[in-house]
Amino acid sequence: MASIALIDYGSGNLHSAERALRKAASSLHDDVMISITSCPDTVASSDRVVLPGVGHFSDCASGLRRIDGLVSAMEEAVLRRAVPFLGICVGQQLLATRGLEDGETAGLNWIPGDVDRISPGPQYRVPHMGWNELKPVRPHPVLEGLGQSPHVYFTHSYAYTFAGPGDVAALTDYGGDMIAAVARDNMFATQFHPEKSQRTGLRLLANFLSWTPR
Repeated sequence: MASIALIDYGSGNLHSAERALRKAASSLHDDVMISITSCPDTVASSDRVVLPGVGHFSDCASGLRRIDGLVSAMEEAVLRRAVPFLGICVGQQLLATRGLEDGETAGLNWIPGDVDRISPGPQYRVPHMGWNELKPVRPHPVLEGLGQSPHVYFTHSYAYTFAGPGDVAALTDYGGDMIAAVARDNMFATQFHPEKSQRTGLRLLANFLSWTPR
């Protein structure tokens, strides 16, 4: 049975994410063990890692680092053992080099880039809340089979404003192109919420659960 570490560091839509992951696994007829956990040993030995996140970048970064050994355990699983990783919302943003919300806060620097306040123009509201079309910019197994013009649910004021072009997996149009998903090696992460994105989100989560990075 595959083990999934859904990381609990005091910030995240944990139970909604857990329910969506279970539903996605059921659609694949897969048995999975999902652990909502902050235990470094559980994270380090897991088969897949999911990092959710809601709120302020620096608060989330501090919460993650406050748990002794958790970041090292994530590095063991994701960077050294190369297990599949999914980041959601601020869980995506924390992969960046730095967040620029109320000053500068160091991120994990797993997918280099900056996270800053979005500036879509005066006719667009911030925070960005609601459904927008997801526009994949390159093929990726986690984005397969989403259909034409898939729509996903966003709720955020900050996003990756800079990332390497090879790391951008999908965009959305909100007063101009905005980075909606990033990917590198065994890591995939979304600014939007798959667990709130109904059929499209469940398909993406199922793709993640069946993804075997090369």
